[in-house]
Amino acid sequence: MYDVIIKGGTIVDGLGGKPFVGDIAFRDGKISEIGASITATATETLDAEGKIVTPGWVDVHTHYDGQVSWDTELAPSSHNGATTVVMGNCGVGFAPVRQGQEKALIELMEGVEDIPGTALYEGIEWGEWESFPEYMDYIAGREFSIDVGAQIPHGAVRYYVMGERGRTNEDATEDDIAAMSSLVAEAVDAGAVGFSTSRTIGHRALWGEAVPGTFAAEDELFGIAEAMGRTGKGVLEVIPAGTVGKLEHLGGERSTPEQEHEMMRKCSEISGRPLTFTLVPTIDYEPDLWRKILALSKVANDNGAQMYPQVPSRYIGYLTGLSSYHPFMRKPTYLEKLAHLPLDQRVEAMRDPDIKSALLTEKEIKHEAPGSMENISALLGRGAAILYPLADPVDYEAGKETNIGNLAKVEGREAIEYLYDFLLEDGGTRFCSLSTPNLPKGMEVLRELLEHSESVTGLSDAGAHVTLICDATMPSTQLSYWARDRKKGEKLPLEFLVHKQTARNAALYGFSDRGSLEVGKRADINVIDFEKLSVAPPVAYQDLPAGGTRVMQPVSGYIATYCNGILIRKNDQDTGARPGRLVRSA
Repeated sequence: MYDVIIKGGTIVDGLGGKPFVGDIAFRDGKISEIGASITATATETLDAEGKIVTPGWVDVHTHYDGQVSWDTELAPSSHNGATTVVMGNCGVGFAPVRQGQEKALIELMEGVEDIPGTALYEGIEWGEWESFPEYMDYIAGREFSIDVGAQIPHGAVRYYVMGERGRTNEDATEDDIAAMSSLVAEAVDAGAVGFSTSRTIGHRALWGEAVPGTFAAEDELFGIAEAMGRTGKGVLEVIPAGTVGKLEHLGGERSTPEQEHEMMRKCSEISGRPLTFTLVPTIDYEPDLWRKILALSKVANDNGAQMYPQVPSRYIGYLTGLSSYHPFMRKPTYLEKLAHLPLDQRVEAMRDPDIKSALLTEKEIKHEAPGSMENISALLGRGAAILYPLADPVDYEAGKETNIGNLAKVEGREAIEYLYDFLLEDGGTRFCSLSTPNLPKGMEVLRELLEHSESVTGLSDAGAHVTLICDATMPSTQLSYWARDRKKGEKLPLEFLVHKQTARNAALYGFSDRGSLEVGKRADINVIDFEKLSVAPPVAYQDLPAGGTRVMQPVSGYIATYCNGILIRKNDQDTGARPGRLVRSA
């Protein structure tokens, strides 16, 4: 007798082949049988006729490093069909850590990933670990809805070894490099699934310093790569300089994307390990630079490297709303009279003409911490005209005529004043997104990035940017938009999209027991009502430690999600089951 038989679903097995109708049976967390019609009995039978059946998603770019201390559900990834996530990206995290270093690591995570420091101070069980193996043992002692893999972050390693010299990006000595390399090898040998580093000056701690390792010399990176090679395990994850542009307002990146690619190629070859790096289009460089980087990666891989550009499945958008960041939050009147008020009272006060006039005309007061994400308020104000209102359903290829600037022009108003009134609608729950001025054109670029032979999908940033970015829904959007809803361009095959975020990502990280629906593989499975799969506009929740706010997009259409054969989500609701564990490199 099987534990569960899923009957009559359209099976999209993750291997890239054509979908087919059939049954899947599993027992003790493993897939036992796949066939046109399974006649054996089971403790539970799920009728999946008219639904698609896929492997659970493998999300390789998340930031649950602190959240694993206080949240066993690991939302919002578990809401979006993910059954395995990889955290510790971008060179930031919380191990190794010496007593007294916690504050710097919190301020680093708060500045780079926009996770409230109050939540990290209160929610993390500081003192339960020092070394990275001890951190993994701590995680291994906890239970989650889904599996978690951890990467060791360059920022924490550098600070642990070099102290203030490492935090402020002084050059490492030979002894420093040897010590860092030893720590990385120790972590990977103990089960860390990778090592991560960030090299863009756009990633800054709360008080403005670049992430430790941003300016690391090649000998430091090559020493760590060589140590990774000796383990024979793990992935190198890199945010290259130039990822989000030249950043001349911060002093400018110190190397070009081409130079960064050459450095990463050497790291991959020295280590013999896969290397994945962020690749997104940016207007600061020539329009086809991303194509050049893709081509360079193909040539490098044809000659022995293992380089995998990590690309998004939708444009990364900065949210603005009264429960997140907005252009008025650093105005004196707002700070003095409104910031402390509950949302309903704030909205009522902002309807006052005198308050409105003040917020539209006053100069901003910069946040005392230069790395605080609140300082994005000025950018949101300057970009008011190209903000896109988020409606239900969210339109990921909205035309320019729908942006705030054009809506304001129709009414003969200024964009910022139109935005002010818009944000008060529906009790102050409306949001806009700042992404790219021409969404249809931008999505065509993403299609080419997704289709490239060397790329992998990621960059959901789940667990991070809790009031600025809502991209943890990328796995759901990847299916609903690219395979079903796209109107202004070519769609992508469902089987290709499923493969891209299951078997493809599992193979990158060496997770050989998952990522496809095959006999003997883990029963990490989604049953999805594909025609009804939808991602709603953002909603604000006050559910972080210390009452912190996070913004999430409600998702519907997941009939069932199984992790290791256990039902964790049923009809888009948490079942309370916690079969997820730490997954270690093998």
